[in-house]
Amino acid sequence: MFELKPMINALLRSKVGAVLLLVQIAITLAIVSNAAFMISDRLTYLNQETGYEENAIFSFGVSTFDTDINLVAQYAQDERDLRAIDGVIDAAMVNWTPLSGSGSSSSVHKVPNPEIGTGVRAAYFITNEHVLNALGAKLIEGRNFYPEEVVHADNFDRLPNTTIVTKDFAQEMFPDESALGKMVYQGPEGVEIIGIIDTIKGPWLKDSSPSNVVIFPFNYAQPRTEFIVRTEPDRRAEVMAQVEEILLKSEPGRVIYGIQGLDENKASYMARDTLVMRMLIVLIAVLVLVTALGIFGLTLFNISKRTKQIGTRRALGARKSAIVRYFLIENVLVASVGLTIGAMLSVVLGQQLMKVFSLPSLSMTFVLVSAAFMLIMSIIAAWGPALRAANVPPSVATRSI
Repeated sequence: MFELKPMINALLRSKVGAVLLLVQIAITLAIVSNAAFMISDRLTYLNQETGYEENAIFSFGVSTFDTDINLVAQYAQDERDLRAIDGVIDAAMVNWTPLSGSGSSSSVHKVPNPEIGTGVRAAYFITNEHVLNALGAKLIEGRNFYPEEVVHADNFDRLPNTTIVTKDFAQEMFPDESALGKMVYQGPEGVEIIGIIDTIKGPWLKDSSPSNVVIFPFNYAQPRTEFIVRTEPDRRAEVMAQVEEILLKSEPGRVIYGIQGLDENKASYMARDTLVMRMLIVLIAVLVLVTALGIFGLTLFNISKRTKQIGTRRALGARKSAIVRYFLIENVLVASVGLTIGAMLSVVLGQQLMKVFSLPSLSMTFVLVSAAFMLIMSIIAAWGPALRAANVPPSVATRSI
């Protein structure tokens, strides 16, 4: 009952079904292992630390159409009004919202006239001294901006001469020394790094360096701008409901729009990746189910073709457990060949996905775990038909003789 030769001979007599199942198992393993790896990669991306207290921060935009409004004075008043709301920790005007997929970035250099390609790419805030508290950013070296260092203007005639950067940017820009006190250049004029903050993410989490963020003390007043507000975590919704009414009291000739929590901004930005991950999960479930049904059907088919053979073995004294083991081992034999071929296909498919979609290299751990899972699944799928075969009575061997 444990000899492989009778099993192989039996499979060869119905080789079309066995080959089709073998191919199905191989293709399923190739797709499942790569899909599982992609899901793991997406989960790591979706669950990455952003450096923000997302459920306590919200943002919104302001569009002003009246050209007679003094925007510098108006936005300063808006910030004071926002900070006066009960439950607000701090607020700041910014040029973009973190984790939103929309922002500003530029190359920052060590020298004023750099060679092409020598800079470090970073997202940059233009804002004021309140932004660190509004974002909940932790200062780990140096100091915050002094109020007098912040440039409040509606043009670029005067620019700031200081900056605060994230530790990730500082390490990439100055890998072998402290960045504090160093001069960096976004244009011909240099700015001094006066502070370094712990990791916060910029607007693009898919960026190659999403934690490279530079902050300039420049409150640039333009007709369309954004505000970041941090509240006590359990009072954000309450504060959000008051913002529009309070700001329109001081100047009704404008539009307040897009009042949204930072976690909601992040969810909107990641919606496509979340959808892809869910589709991959459904794909895995469907493929595994179809393969399990294929194994179940082939085992039933083999049993129906070998009913007399099973009855004869039962008449000769074979136990039910031996019959069950026979079909399970036969199934494992087919599955093992399919999984071996599938493992090779997994590697090939992973290499192609890496080239086309810039995915990381497929880890063999996912191939091995997927193969083990499918082997267990194939045994479970064949278990029911094998039990049915074991219940074939010995009298079947004497029928039609």
